[in-house]
Amino acid sequence: MNFLFASDSFKGTLTSEETISLLTKAAEEVFPGCTCTGVPVADGGEGTTKAVVSAVGGKLHFVTLHGPLTEIERAYYGMLPGGSAILEMASASGLPLVAPKDRNPLKTTTYGTGELLLAALENGATNIFLAIGGSATNDGGMGFARALGARFLDANGNELSGCGEDLIRVHDIDLSSLHPLAKKAKITVMSDVTNPLCGRNGATRTFGAQKGATPEMIEELENGMQNYRDVIRRSFGVDPDTIPGAGAAGGLGTALSVFLSAAMRSGIETVLDLVHFDEKLEGVDLVVTGEGRTDWQSAFGKVMQGVGERAKAHGVPAVALSGSLGPKYEDIYAHGIEGILTTVDAPMALEDALKNASDMYEKGAVRLFRTIRAGMRMGM
Repeated sequence: MNFLFASDSFKGTLTSEETISLLTKAAEEVFPGCTCTGVPVADGGEGTTKAVVSAVGGKLHFVTLHGPLTEIERAYYGMLPGGSAILEMASASGLPLVAPKDRNPLKTTTYGTGELLLAALENGATNIFLAIGGSATNDGGMGFARALGARFLDANGNELSGCGEDLIRVHDIDLSSLHPLAKKAKITVMSDVTNPLCGRNGATRTFGAQKGATPEMIEELENGMQNYRDVIRRSFGVDPDTIPGAGAAGGLGTALSVFLSAAMRSGIETVLDLVHFDEKLEGVDLVVTGEGRTDWQSAFGKVMQGVGERAKAHGVPAVALSGSLGPKYEDIYAHGIEGILTTVDAPMALEDALKNASDMYEKGAVRLFRTIRAGMRMGM
């Protein structure tokens, strides 16, 4: 038997690499002499940089920069073979960097993500892959662009700092001092969000609450975002509300698309291409994937969908080992996943499941492979 393992991380417990190790141990117990290959994967959110760097033999570089509330943070980016770089905004401007009591998208900024991009550019990267999931921000990407030299001015010509509460005050945007390396770079944005900048399905009304915005804040931010949109329309002749993904990461998608001409692409599809996943499917008998929780969202740009569809296209069956199942988990069956088992083996509190994640995953993996072995014997 030739197995290929490509599971997402189980947030807060197991990394993608750790699932590979546990699956390999279980497979060798049930199928002595089998061949096991693993590739770390992610869907463009937190953990994407480390997964890709690990998979292709890149190198992490650490940078001191400004976090979402302008505090000093230590973030990282990855240099890949061939001179490309991969970054994730979660490392610099992510929601977990802000304590729940301090979450306020009027105050947070993407400035640190701009600093992270600049560090990669100054290290020689000209081809950038930027994952923008998991943001703590709703600043329209102003902070990000400021770090690269853009200036956002109020009606009196005063420069704004570039946080959410400044959106309503933007009157002019000056890109004349934008860093030349940023203007020359080829940037691919890894995101599965297709929301426009403003409106009912826009950045603020869709994602503001999860970043700490109260109903009053949402109204203030939406009014500000509409002003920001109108200034962009007037200054650049582009309407962000017509750009799919402009509302991603609190509007960072707008700054990337309009100011840097970045291209939007599915996170998991980009990752699978970067790690040469299709090549790894050659000669494989079974793919095992999984994630912390499988539900209706799993079929919308997540790891299991991407892995399942690639495996199906190559005629390779795929199964999953997930932490738990949620509403409409069965939707994933339409995307190349033949079956799912869970790591949880009895009713238990979430705290207990998280505490025993590794042991439960290994036992679940053994159950999975024993089930596969039984199916093979039935077919003899």
